[in-house]
Amino acid sequence: MRLALMIEGQEGVTWADWVALADACEEHGVDALFRSDHYISGFDESRPVVDAWASLCGLAARTTKLELGTLVSPVTFRHPSLLARNAATADEISGGRVVLGMGAGWMAREHDAYGFEFPPTGDRVACLAEQLEIVHDLLRKDNVDFDGEHYRLQNAPGLNRPALPLLVGGSAKPGTAGPAVRFADEYNCLFGTFDDARERKQRLDEACERGGRDPATLRYSLMAPIVVGRDEREVEQSAQRIGERFGRDPQTVLERYAKSGPVGTVEQVIERLKEIEALGFERVMLQHLAHRDLDTVALIGGELARAVA
Repeated sequence: MRLALMIEGQEGVTWADWVALADACEEHGVDALFRSDHYISGFDESRPVVDAWASLCGLAARTTKLELGTLVSPVTFRHPSLLARNAATADEISGGRVVLGMGAGWMAREHDAYGFEFPPTGDRVACLAEQLEIVHDLLRKDNVDFDGEHYRLQNAPGLNRPALPLLVGGSAKPGTAGPAVRFADEYNCLFGTFDDARERKQRLDEACERGGRDPATLRYSLMAPIVVGRDEREVEQSAQRIGERFGRDPQTVLERYAKSGPVGTVEQVIERLKEIEALGFERVMLQHLAHRDLDTVALIGGELARAVA
């Protein structure tokens, strides 16, 4: 199993924070850093937010081995031609270390705030299907024509990044699973419970079978919050740091996230990760909510990643 660090970039993560996080990942052996793609905090709208793809381009230029990606970029923010070019640019800067994560989007407030259209869920999912095909083809073909319900391209020159992986985020329902089977390299689900994860994995397997694709060729991954420490005292301190960021007491943090992610001592978290792997998931994006806590990054790379590799 592979582990990645996942950061909610809309929660006051400054450029200096991103640099510190990326340096800590490379120093301690975390091999991938993913970030959300939002424009407004869901908790405190005064928190600064730097753009996802602009920041990834910056990190691409100053890292040497770290995989970088979005989890995920909403279809509502960018035309697929722009999204493909953003990702291709970051991938070229990094020397081929970028993953483009795509999703339908969900946060209505940021759309209202900045004037993005926010169609009904079904329309956004339909846009995602078209975007995924367009981006896939732009990265891999010399020229692209597309005539869909939402987008139209006429003999668009390709971007020559055929190895750039595409990730789809969702809950494994047909609207996202079907296009992912056709065009994606990875499908990422929010964890929920073990029963949720097991059911979503089964739905993805079935979607692959219907689409004529070997399920082994589609990487399955989960996003899950992490609260970890070397002992119970450190676990409590980690929960306290998260609680201070989001207005919750430490016990509430522990109870809430234990239902949907690896929570506990290093040994307990390793056991949980191995249980997730046994369900058929190859990678876990660990949602690190107290982003200035670099000791947790060191734990993830130094102890967790090695134990489950």
